Amino acid sequence: MKNLQRISIVIPVYAGERSLPMVVAEIEKFNSPQISPEGNEFVVCEVLLVHDCGPDRSDTVIDALAAKYPFIRPIWLSRNYGQHAATMAGMASATGDWVVTMDEDGQQDPESIKALIDLGIRENFQLVYAQPTNAAPHGLVRNFFSKTAKLISTRLLGNKSIGSFNSFRLIDGEIARTLSAYCGNGVYLDVGLFWITGRVGHCPLKLREEFGRPSGYSFLALVKHFWSLVLTTGTRPLRLITIVGFFSILLAIGFAIYALYKKYTGQVPIEGWTSLAVVVAFFSGVILTALGVIAEYLAVTMGIVMGKPLYVVSSKPTRPNRP
Repeated sequence: MKNLQRISIVIPVYAGERSLPMVVAEIEKFNSPQISPEGNEFVVCEVLLVHDCGPDRSDTVIDALAAKYPFIRPIWLSRNYGQHAATMAGMASATGDWVVTMDEDGQQDPESIKALIDLGIRENFQLVYAQPTNAAPHGLVRNFFSKTAKLISTRLLGNKSIGSFNSFRLIDGEIARTLSAYCGNGVYLDVGLFWITGRVGHCPLKLREEFGRPSGYSFLALVKHFWSLVLTTGTRPLRLITIVGFFSILLAIGFAIYALYKKYTGQVPIEGWTSLAVVVAFFSGVILTALGVIAEYLAVTMGIVMGKPLYVVSSKPTRPNRP
């Protein structure tokens, strides 16, 4: 028999009015000691429900769950900060040997915690991601763009491991608390985890259908998440701009040589206004793209330097504005 492993579960709550009670009911049995298939004894010592000020009545549901279950610990954010900031707030308050992060919509089966803990202990991992064996129930378009975004992060940004991240994670408790203590505003959670972990594993698991609630992410919110991922993975995007600029110079030199050749061989009967417009538009686009990426990096830096908080926890329940 192995030592008892204490697990804290962190659930960021945005629109969990309908799904959250079912998720917590499934977790309840793990509040007493359990034995995993590989003989690891564990217990879920607490479930931290981080209220991220969503549009529904999740606040009253969290109140009711905290009154019903002793292991529920509500955390009230002062306003909506987003899933990653809410997860950080939960990790900062977690006390377990391990921290499990999961969503409120019921896609991730609490039974899978057994497989995560077995893999983490057996391989001495600091971080274990769930690796879905089936497609997420979001529709073909969203799944396609999700795969594309992860492919870009893996190939273009040079980070092979981060392409397999998932919101269902098992994190060493010390790692989780350390990251939440210093991670600043604008840092993508999984990028921060890869900064301080060296032993990362992936556990094949099957996703379930959502518990009667649609995704809380709009297309623009997903684009914002992807852009945050790009900006916090390092300076490689800036290096890509340098490479594009270098090839643009080579292209300009090629155009100049071609134009001079045509001029002196008398093969240019009409001025090339169309080609001139195309070249100007191309290089203008390159310059504006470069300036835009640099400006985004400066914006992230300014947010950190000015001390913009990642989140603020309120001592009283926060209620969304309702008519």
